[in-house]
Amino acid sequence: MILPASPSFSLVGKKAIVTGASSGIGAACAVALARAGADVTLAARRASELDTITQALIAEGLKASALVMDVSNIEQTQILIEAHGPFEILVNSAGLARHGKAIDTQPDDFDAVMDINLKGAYFLTQAVAKGLLSSKKGGSLINISSQMAYIGGQERAAYCASKHAVEGFTKAMAIEWGKQGIRVNTICPTFILTELTAATFADPEKRAWIDSKIKLDRVGTVQDIMGAVIYLASGASSLVTGSALMVDGGWTAG
Repeated sequence: MILPASPSFSLVGKKAIVTGASSGIGAACAVALARAGADVTLAARRASELDTITQALIAEGLKASALVMDVSNIEQTQILIEAHGPFEILVNSAGLARHGKAIDTQPDDFDAVMDINLKGAYFLTQAVAKGLLSSKKGGSLINISSQMAYIGGQERAAYCASKHAVEGFTKAMAIEWGKQGIRVNTICPTFILTELTAATFADPEKRAWIDSKIKLDRVGTVQDIMGAVIYLASGASSLVTGSALMVDGGWTAG
């Protein structure tokens, strides 16, 4: 009997870009891809933090470089992606949350969230895809979405709206570019313990709400996202596109 070959999770020879890579989920994704063999460009607005993480990766003997970039600046993003690409792997982890009651949402706050979470993500994904199409390469484009793309959340109306929209354009782009070998997917985390979520976890009422919803008896860590991003970036997920990978501890299951 000839046994099937196991799929490879190796990213050796692949060129990747991770936005929002100066902290939290984005930084963890950059580390995961680099350790899997990819040549990773870490992009974000904070130069000092980017440099610290990039130098730590290089010290491990990994391939990494830093790129200061603001995804809400569409023109700049397009120029930088064209200049430094093509990238066979994209992880878009740049994001913004301005939580508050829906009745109190101000247009400026709504626009700020949409400019990064939706508009920035859309045109970043488009820019990376253009590079792949012009070079006739396939690739894996991953948007860090949220469980809130499938449910509602208290004091998160604008954020939920942005992530629901990300799921929509991800599916449409997956359909459009599938025949060119470009896969487009999302990762949908639950609440992940990072510096950005520390205030939420410190609120006893909100922490109780989170604990009551996650079916596994713990909250999420960035390590939970690292395995998911390697899977979607690699050939192990070669038939997966237009999909959302839930990393939510069972929250959306019930």
